[in-house]
Amino acid sequence: MAHTTWHTPEAAPGGAEVLPELDVPAPGRQRRWTVLLRWLLLIPQFLVLAVLGIAAFVMTVAGWFGALFLGHLPGPIARFLFGYLRYETRVRAYGMLLVDRYPPFSWRGPEHPVRIEIHPTKLNRLAVFFRLILMIPAAVVNGLLMSGWYAVGWIFWLITLVLGRLPEPLYQSTAAVLRYAMRFSAYVMMLTPAYPKGLFGEERAPVPGGTAEPAAPGGTARSGTRPLVLGGAAKVLVVLFLALGLVSGATSSLTGGDDPPDKDYGSAAVPAAARR
Repeated sequence: MAHTTWHTPEAAPGGAEVLPELDVPAPGRQRRWTVLLRWLLLIPQFLVLAVLGIAAFVMTVAGWFGALFLGHLPGPIARFLFGYLRYETRVRAYGMLLVDRYPPFSWRGPEHPVRIEIHPTKLNRLAVFFRLILMIPAAVVNGLLMSGWYAVGWIFWLITLVLGRLPEPLYQSTAAVLRYAMRFSAYVMMLTPAYPKGLFGEERAPVPGGTAEPAAPGGTARSGTRPLVLGGAAKVLVVLFLALGLVSGATSSLTGGDDPPDKDYGSAAVPAAARR
């Protein structure tokens, strides 16, 4: 049964690792005027995320100490970080052209089609203690993906503006990037012990249940990400994102110029040093 509030952590079903899940509706028509003005429309959301991100960073640090002592995040901290991640993911999904529904300025927003599901399970204290070190490989992958996606994001924007929709390969590859980023943030914030993976999708449906948002009134559109199955073209695009991110980082290092602005917006909960 789905829940809107964080409940007491318990052992994962069958002792298996349960990854956070992302629900995004299957690709559909988008209003061209909202696509044209997408980034202007998101300015208020960026400002709110910047402020909330500072609070999320403080909560993450406090949660680290709490998780070391309790073996799980303290309830109030977990609820705040879960709400923040939910809000951040909706803003990202809108900015990355996955949905046309504007994200509400709300923790819950039950009517919004983008939703996340996380199983609150016990944390390994040793893994919590070394979280900053353990997260480095995933931080590198996440940074490359985001840099690579934004390098070609303007092309995706132009295609969506012309067609009025995001083509399937572009949708699948973008959803894969967003889901990985969500799983990475959830791991960093200790909302889950599951290390981020599944970048290239999967073939089977995830385990049902967990801490998730309820269905919107009247039902929701068919999920296009559970399971997230990537076609050949989408997998090539994901590899392209990684390659472009690597080239971008190498070029920046060789030129000795200033680091580009952090395009992984809304991730203030992740220590800046770990995302470089």
